[in-house]
Amino acid sequence: MVGLSGGVDSAVSAWLLKKQGHEVVGIFMKNWEDDDNDEYCSSNQDFIDAAAVADVIGIEIEHVNFAKDYKDRVFSEFLREYKAGRTPNPDVLCNAEIKFKAFLDHAIRLGAEKIATGHYARTRLQDKGVQLLKGVDPSKDQSYFLHRLTQEQLLKTIFPIGEIHKSEIRKMALEIGLPNAKKKDSTGICFIGERPFREFLNKYIDSRPGLIKDDNGRVIGEHMGLSFYTLGQRQGLKIGGLKEPGAQRGGGTHEPWFVAKKDTHTQTLYVVRGHDHPWLLSQTLYALDASWVNPVGMAAFEGSAVAAKTRYRQEDANCKLKANPTPGEVKIHFEQPQWAVTPGQSVVLYDGEVCLGGAVIERTEVE
Repeated sequence: MVGLSGGVDSAVSAWLLKKQGHEVVGIFMKNWEDDDNDEYCSSNQDFIDAAAVADVIGIEIEHVNFAKDYKDRVFSEFLREYKAGRTPNPDVLCNAEIKFKAFLDHAIRLGAEKIATGHYARTRLQDKGVQLLKGVDPSKDQSYFLHRLTQEQLLKTIFPIGEIHKSEIRKMALEIGLPNAKKKDSTGICFIGERPFREFLNKYIDSRPGLIKDDNGRVIGEHMGLSFYTLGQRQGLKIGGLKEPGAQRGGGTHEPWFVAKKDTHTQTLYVVRGHDHPWLLSQTLYALDASWVNPVGMAAFEGSAVAAKTRYRQEDANCKLKANPTPGEVKIHFEQPQWAVTPGQSVVLYDGEVCLGGAVIERTEVE
């Protein structure tokens, strides 16, 4: 059973499996029902596109509603994290709880041997279990979002396009004659679509305005609520015209402002001038809720040199990890300071092309 989203990646995945001789059934997952008919929600059109793809390939397609599961398992956590002043990554949780749990369970109940998705990732079976590998296209690799998958989930999953570059996927789709061959890739969080993020959050989170201060404690503006800002954010601060004391002396007074800290106790947003301000650089982070792809987990890599990403599309950064004295907490120390490490986001660890697992960033330490 292939998760058909209406996009080109899952469409080509289904076609490849059919070509290889598998009996293929498409599943369209509806994960969101709120404001289902407004201008930003594309699920209806996505289903039409997925059905058109299934027709061209010659496979059946089933429409399955996981909206309640999504709201209970993913969206509730998403809101809880934002209310706490952190910046969660719902795509990571969606994969672990919906696409590779609710969908997998549904497929197995219907008699499927495996599920498949259009993710750019790979698996490799070894004596000690299955490994999760990066997709060969470095610009599209999605292993970051899949790091919470278990051995059981990975053993039941196929990633048909993990060995293929995106440019080739587009060419294949055109050659096959798929109706969505030129469809734009979806961006942003799956249930938000292209809508303004602040507008969306306003429906679910009460905004609590507060002061914006600089690194000297000087009040330089007001914010709309800490939930609407993330570390490293540059746009939307509305303080761009402010003059720094001593502006006549020059020295970087025209550098942009960046969000650097959020104090939830005082509802204060701290901003700093300059991309490389010390408040934006962290060499050590602490993370909770670790999840390891291989059952041996952290024990096999503690103290050894590995690499990590603290956000999607970031270059791998060399680091070492070890268990922190605080129970359940992982400490990761980087060779070089990392920029805008954000609590609530995932830190994902790699040994070369092998994704080891990851954890949720709790706090950072500047050294």
